[in-house]
Amino acid sequence: MAEQSDFLSNLSDFLYPRSCYYGQFKPEYLLFNASLQEFAQRVSYISNLQTNGKLSPEEAYQQIKTLWKQLKSAKKQLEITKEAFSSNNPQQ
Repeated sequence: MAEQSDFLSNLSDFLYPRSCYYGQFKPEYLLFNASLQEFAQRVSYISNLQTNGKLSPEEAYQQIKTLWKQLKSAKKQLEITKEAFSSNNPQQ
């Protein structure tokens, strides 16, 4: 049973890789980063499916549009504003 659990854990890590977060630590930034990584991973899968003819361009567009709305909603719920991003960027 543990062997199956290890397999599923490794499969999940392979299909949904996560990168470390190096930005300013705030819980909302960390949560948004996780949402952003998931968004990017899913857009990549959708793009690849469309490129290989498994999804029509319209289906791919609609799915990405839905994911974008979910990401915007997550940003809004976490109350992350433009000012928060610009205060983290020392180049501005």
